[in-house]
Amino acid sequence: MGIYEDALEYHSKGRKGKIEVIPSKSVATQQDLSLAYSPGVAEPCRMIAEKEDLVYEYTAKGNLVAVVSNGTAVLGLGDIGPLASKPVMEGKGILFKKFADIDVFDIELNAKNPDDVIKACELMEPTFGGINLEDIKAPECFYIEEELKKKLKIPVFHDDQHGTAVISAAAFLNALEVVGKDIREVKVVFCGGGAAAIACAQLYVNLGVRKENLMMCDSKGVIYQGRKEGMNPYKQRFAVETTKRTVAQALEGADAFVGVSVKGGISADMVKKMAKDPIIFAMANPDPEVLPEEVHAVRPDAIMATGRSDYPNQVNNVLGFPFIFRGALDTRATAINEEMKMAAVNAIAKLAKQEVPENVSRAYGGQKFQFGREYLIPKPFDHRALLWVATAVAKAAIDSGVARKKIDLEQYRYKLETLLGSTYTVMRGIKRKVKSASQEDHHLPKIVFPEGENRKIIRAAKIIREEAIAEPILLGTPEVIKARILEMGLTDDFEGVSIVRPSHSDLRPQFARAFAEKRARKGATLALAETLMRQANYFGSMMVEQGHADGLLSGISQSYPETLRPAIQVIGVKPGSRLAGVYMMIMKGRVLFFADTTVNIDPTDEELADIAIQTADMARAIANVEPRVAMLSFSNFGSNPHDTVSKVRRAVELVRKRQPSLIIDGEMQADTAIFPEISAENFPFNRVPGNANVLVFPNLQSGNIAYKLLSKMGNADAVGPILVGMNKPVFVLQHGSDVNDVVNMAAITAMEVQRSRQNLKGTTLNVR
Repeated sequence: MGIYEDALEYHSKGRKGKIEVIPSKSVATQQDLSLAYSPGVAEPCRMIAEKEDLVYEYTAKGNLVAVVSNGTAVLGLGDIGPLASKPVMEGKGILFKKFADIDVFDIELNAKNPDDVIKACELMEPTFGGINLEDIKAPECFYIEEELKKKLKIPVFHDDQHGTAVISAAAFLNALEVVGKDIREVKVVFCGGGAAAIACAQLYVNLGVRKENLMMCDSKGVIYQGRKEGMNPYKQRFAVETTKRTVAQALEGADAFVGVSVKGGISADMVKKMAKDPIIFAMANPDPEVLPEEVHAVRPDAIMATGRSDYPNQVNNVLGFPFIFRGALDTRATAINEEMKMAAVNAIAKLAKQEVPENVSRAYGGQKFQFGREYLIPKPFDHRALLWVATAVAKAAIDSGVARKKIDLEQYRYKLETLLGSTYTVMRGIKRKVKSASQEDHHLPKIVFPEGENRKIIRAAKIIREEAIAEPILLGTPEVIKARILEMGLTDDFEGVSIVRPSHSDLRPQFARAFAEKRARKGATLALAETLMRQANYFGSMMVEQGHADGLLSGISQSYPETLRPAIQVIGVKPGSRLAGVYMMIMKGRVLFFADTTVNIDPTDEELADIAIQTADMARAIANVEPRVAMLSFSNFGSNPHDTVSKVRRAVELVRKRQPSLIIDGEMQADTAIFPEISAENFPFNRVPGNANVLVFPNLQSGNIAYKLLSKMGNADAVGPILVGMNKPVFVLQHGSDVNDVVNMAAITAMEVQRSRQNLKGTTLNVR
């Protein structure tokens, strides 16, 4: 099927359309019903009647936006009416929800008269926290927005105007930086005289483009002083004194072209006559005014942007409106003013210069992005835009005086992080604890990376240093690592980073002797030890063992046994402990620890008890939670007698003897462990009544299957494997981990280093 057939199927299959309304509170019992509706609902009604601002505390108003259209200018389809505009408005609702967790009602008005649109919005003001005007033709859209801004005390934003203006302005600033041109000197030609063109032109002027250097063209040609045909007050603002009458004439010697018109608005021949390094934003949808390949055929020095996702530099409004509204709603702003729009422009422009996370590259088929001619603005799926833009807009709302609610911007940023997903929030908390502990003892943990030549490790090392998580030590050939650092443009970020080549290190003979002594009765000769110490995993493990590093992180390009074997031989398992692999499974609002998922194939009851205790300790340290351990099986408290069930039951008894204070129960099935209603109804004696956060599996097969199924099909993020039981902090990366995974595991390694230090300090104090 083609794109058009696919689109029709997408909109019609299953539940029709693209949106639904779901409850945010439980309505499962008589008590719930009495609170949600009569008689309980009367109390918030009374409170709001006494103080209107409480509507933001007791209702959804503060997170609810109306997407309003009369269908008079839908996409490139024109005046197709309110019914035909509904798919677009529903689509807008999806984007608000997906990118900024803002709820939307789409409102399609049968109202050609702009005063009717204004009146309808006035009447709806009590319902909504903000209004997004959409697909309303010019010049009526200008009048509607201006009047609503005067009349309403909630933010009103016509995205067709200002969304395009904000995103294209950010791209424009960065394009000027790339080509080295001064915004006060550049000559800019606009093609289009509608809502987007006029809003873009005004914003560009606010940024510094001089009006005398700006020329606007519509379907009648250049908008010049004295022109009568096709004029209105909004176009008149940009009328200039000139003898030029066509867009072709206007483009001669121009530095930039901004197109918000129609396919074929300009030609390649016209582009030929533009100034050096021309900036061409051909943003007509779905077909740009001129195609990038046509431009580059005649002007290879041109910088191009379009509205399409199949070309570089897509000017996509989704980078703006969800986050602009997020900042406006959260400060209860009375308007979205010029200061807030300018803040959004600058935030988007600055974000494009940051290193692009690997998950963004994955969303675009593995493409690599770096600030430059083909990457002027962030990609729509760069979720950092929420943090950057919403925070900047909120600050501008407060500073410019339109915010009715003052907020702590640092705390606000942390709150926004929760919208990026539970994993982001959990890992941010861990990183903050690591940095706080490092500041207290004035010592960053040193983590050795045996795969120091790997590009992902190099990129992660940069972030690990920037975020003050740890001091990385890269093992490998220095010439190779330095060449890759240079190739990746990270030279300044690696000044002072330790790079060690095991085969040439002065430490190698010492490490070889120590290894030979330790493994003398296990077949290790000095000659073998010297050979092994040339291998990065053995050398890195010995760095940790001998105190030259605090922890080790490896495995991104090797098998699990290859990575783990050297660490076991060199560092070993903690006396009285059992080595196990744990995954931290993070879902919305819940963190679970799965053990053992990577090491013990068929653990005994003693081994299961060790795994349970060690995982509980680790969960307490990492997630700062009181561990509640469920020992899992296919049986519920003796319902299915079997040897494997008895093993789990004996393990529970062993844990209770060793650690009476630990909350643990079993054997139990997985649903009994995590669903309170099942436990309450059938097993009222359960000490872990459906609220387990540590799940111990009876064997490796079940644990491995469970974590992989949940991570791939249950929308859970799996962080790990986190090794418990090692004598010193050693962690293994999943084969093929991305940069973010490496950074997360480095934070966990650093936390374990700090925990080990604290334990040692505690032991010393007890001895004294």
